[in-house]
Amino acid sequence: MTLIRARSKHGAGRSGVAVIRVSGPAADAALSALLPPARHLPEARFAALASLKHPETGAQLDRALVLRFPAPASFTGEDVVELHVHGGPAVVRAVLGALAGLPALRLAEPGEFTRRAFQAGKLDMTEVEGTADLLAAETEAQRVQALRQNTGVQRKRFEAWRTTLLRCLAHIEAVIDFGEDEEIGADVAAEVLPRAVALRQELQRHLQAGRRGELVRSGVRVAIMGPPNAGKSTLLNHLARRDAAIVSPIPGTTRDTVEVNLELAGYKVIVTDTAGLRQTEDDIEQQGIRRAHAAAEAADILEGMDAVEAALQQTVVQLMQAGTASHQPALITRLRHRQHIEACIAALQRYEEASQQLEVAAGELRNAAGSLGRLTGAIDTESVLDAVFSEFCVGK
Repeated sequence: MTLIRARSKHGAGRSGVAVIRVSGPAADAALSALLPPARHLPEARFAALASLKHPETGAQLDRALVLRFPAPASFTGEDVVELHVHGGPAVVRAVLGALAGLPALRLAEPGEFTRRAFQAGKLDMTEVEGTADLLAAETEAQRVQALRQNTGVQRKRFEAWRTTLLRCLAHIEAVIDFGEDEEIGADVAAEVLPRAVALRQELQRHLQAGRRGELVRSGVRVAIMGPPNAGKSTLLNHLARRDAAIVSPIPGTTRDTVEVNLELAGYKVIVTDTAGLRQTEDDIEQQGIRRAHAAAEAADILEGMDAVEAALQQTVVQLMQAGTASHQPALITRLRHRQHIEACIAALQRYEEASQQLEVAAGELRNAAGSLGRLTGAIDTESVLDAVFSEFCVGK
């Protein structure tokens, strides 16, 4: 099935230009149906100005730039057509309506173009996540981190770690399966242990760098705590540069938490104004105080009224640069990454304990490689066999 998707230059509503993308085996046929009968398809990867006609009525829809990207050299790996039309809602609706009436075409589901790119091997899981993070980036730090992930920096490091494990596993498998026939000695298996230990230690260093990558993506949470009428809401409004919270001389005015998103030193910071902490018989205010304590427990930073914006910014920077690998770009940007790396480390620790039992050791190395493979979505059991034959020329 061929997919259709539209995106305006400035999001929903009016814009100067909207891009309608068609991906799948019927993409070229769809473009031909919109072009005048005598018009040939434009040359691949060259923009051409064309009048778009309704396939049934022949009524003109728009004058647009059209481009073709034949498979497999396209974002999805399929034939792709782009229509750069005027961005008015009526124009977009008319062109989409004309396309939807063609056979074998349907509107794409959210993320379906990216899914097809992943299935075609154009993107791995980390690059897919990077694409999503890049589209959602609100701060400079988020943009930089997402762009590195989207361009494969994270994938290359994960794949390098996995390649190391597959080579270690290849040595162990070679001794188990071909040791006697090919005269591959136990010393080959013994060489694996220091390499696996070094990899485990490197993985642990990245975990010890703290949640820096995750905090860049989700934001540093700051809770403003203190007694009633201490000026917490005034501080929040100052940081937000707007009246985000109600300010009143009456104690207990803030009865629920109020959150605002800021950008400090390039980082996303979520500041929470909380109810004043005091003894009270008011049930509603008591709920607000309980929520204040909950916000404090979830916060990465607690600041009182004596904290100024410069001090808060400095604290955020110090938090984000903490860790043994703070000089390196963060590789762990999601909980999923952390969980798979922790599972890899656990498997390597079990391998070290059972390194003399080759069958058990091979199983744990396989588990460790599988955990890293899940990071990128590339788990290929044939790659182990490929490593055995390439490194030892078994059966030559």
